[in-house]
Amino acid sequence: MGIMGFLRERMGVILVVIIGLALFAFIAGEVITYGRSFVSGGTNDLGEVAGQKVSYEDFNDKVKQGTEAFMQQSGQTSLTPQITDYIQENTWNQIISQAIFKKEMDKVGIVVGADEIQSLTSGKNVSPQIAQYFTDPKTGQLNRAALNDVLTRYRNAKPGDPLVQQWDKLVTSIIEQKRIEKYFALLHNGLYANSLDAKDDYEAKNKLVKFKYAELSYASLADNKVSVSESDYEDYYNEHKGQFKNPQESRSLEYVTFNGAATKADSAAIRAQVDKLVPAFRTSTNDSLFVQINAETKAPLIYQRKGQLDPVLDSVMFNAAPGFIYGPFVSGGAYKVAKLVDSRVGPDSVKARHILISAAKAGGIDKALSRADSLKKVIQGGKSFADLAKVFSEDTQSAEKGGELGTFGRGAMVPSFEEAAFNGKPGEFKVVTSQFGVHLIEIESQTGSSKVVKVATVDKPIVASNKTQSAAYAQAQAFLGAVNEDNFVQQAKQNKLTVKTADDVSGVSSGLPGLDNARELVRWAYKADKGDIVDQVYTSGDQYIVARLSQIKEKGQLPLDAVKNQIKPEVINYVKGKQLSSKLESALNGSSSIEQVAQKAGVSAVPVENVVFANPVIPGLSLEYKVVGQIFGSPVKKLSKPIAGQHGVYVVQVDSFTNPPALTNPVREKQQIVQTMLQRADNLIFDALKDKANVKDNRAKFL
Repeated sequence: MGIMGFLRERMGVILVVIIGLALFAFIAGEVITYGRSFVSGGTNDLGEVAGQKVSYEDFNDKVKQGTEAFMQQSGQTSLTPQITDYIQENTWNQIISQAIFKKEMDKVGIVVGADEIQSLTSGKNVSPQIAQYFTDPKTGQLNRAALNDVLTRYRNAKPGDPLVQQWDKLVTSIIEQKRIEKYFALLHNGLYANSLDAKDDYEAKNKLVKFKYAELSYASLADNKVSVSESDYEDYYNEHKGQFKNPQESRSLEYVTFNGAATKADSAAIRAQVDKLVPAFRTSTNDSLFVQINAETKAPLIYQRKGQLDPVLDSVMFNAAPGFIYGPFVSGGAYKVAKLVDSRVGPDSVKARHILISAAKAGGIDKALSRADSLKKVIQGGKSFADLAKVFSEDTQSAEKGGELGTFGRGAMVPSFEEAAFNGKPGEFKVVTSQFGVHLIEIESQTGSSKVVKVATVDKPIVASNKTQSAAYAQAQAFLGAVNEDNFVQQAKQNKLTVKTADDVSGVSSGLPGLDNARELVRWAYKADKGDIVDQVYTSGDQYIVARLSQIKEKGQLPLDAVKNQIKPEVINYVKGKQLSSKLESALNGSSSIEQVAQKAGVSAVPVENVVFANPVIPGLSLEYKVVGQIFGSPVKKLSKPIAGQHGVYVVQVDSFTNPPALTNPVREKQQIVQTMLQRADNLIFDALKDKANVKDNRAKFL
């Protein structure tokens, strides 16, 4: 398989390595036109990593390549905002990872030697990336002949040959993968466990405790019976300050929406339009032209097998006569009417090969057609189709195999190609055009036989009328004119509107809850100040939006005000814990057993056994790290002080400990500890390096 073929027509992306997170990647492939624009706002710096500037041009190029790769692999011709977000976020993480790890690897002098490179690209044990693209699918073995052919073409290539650039990118990615493998191997070699570690881990998993507890649950006090002061918030915040570090800047919004979707009247008007088309559609003698003129979706008319049509049509068209009209009916958000143009019995699959001629490279479509006709005559005169495909076909992936496309079913090829392949006869040559160029097709064989139908469909999307949209916009505009930063919620209630919230929105988000495409609104939020009302009515699909910026969370340590609402439930339990602890303190006074404490507190003493330190779960309740941790540090038969846990406040009394047999061979325990460390190490290493790299993310200003 040709290197140009797999890089351009298939993957487009060469993954360098994924260790824990998506740590490092190189994207290869040709740049395509990409719809999003990047506004620099007077600066070229999208961000900064470890002092290294990241330009938005470089980021944009990589996003284009990632977009091309995704579209090639998924077969999609357009992307949702969510997929675009994913590609951009993945690209950003790749750039960060590349900069961070390159600096670290250069610092410690990690290199890949010439002999290693030769071994990875053409030796006995080639890189998995090479194997991925040069493995014969029939045998599962590396196709050495195909690999050697590409290497020979690479060595003999002239300057400027795209093959050189593509192969060099592949080799670069393989080298960087090997470097990072060495880097992590170096770090992994520093992870070890000694005999004391093994002994502690063994006892944590096998030492058993038997105890009783008395608990006053937080739920035993109603929230509205608890008075929480500002000092309670401050105390809780100060005790848990480490939990409130914000990894990236975010915004929170309050917003209301005004529905501009199609009404029943709009739907009825569109239905009437379709009804008027039915008589003309019924008598039409050129159904393809009728569809092109009247349909919103101008799909070509091709024969389709059962299961390929709209489910509603699939059940009627295979039993109808040509000329049969079905509809109007609703499907996919549109009114549709369908006409059975023809039905026949045709093959289920075709085996074919082709030579693809680029119209652009040939100097126009006419010259490409002329070249295809010339090749057809040469082949009919006795020349080898396979040999000519290798020389002339732009489809390098199939050209390597003599133009062979294998056996394919209906729906696998573009319409014009499919029509020629399925409607022709074995042994025939066909010349057709498609969006890829001009194809010279040889139909090698056809298999199977089943009924197929050609259906023409006219559709009209059910969309809102201008009147409906104008009314919704006018309502939104009126609301915008009446609100300010102080009365937003009040005005919404007066207008019987639901105030929605979007918390912690990142600067690169494209959507908000219930709004798939709200990028312009997010961009406004990152230019506004807290409390600001939008400067205009924003649109997302058929929704008109008026919003207020309710909160700004800067990157780094968040102040109490920024997390106050978030920690309210915990602070309430914190205050309850003080009250319940006081009650248990009173119960402890003069008590010598857990049963006495429980009786005074009005609860039961609950016996528990076979709990281990490594799994701190109190049966029937929850994980209680603090409680179980204190139990394993308590003397036998002694009452504990009140312990504020996750579920409530406890007093515990240990009855006994059961020690496991002595650990005689710590090797297995050591191996398990190291394995656990290795599973966590890569992510922790990356997080530490990322934190040290002082990453600055300015994407909100560009995207």
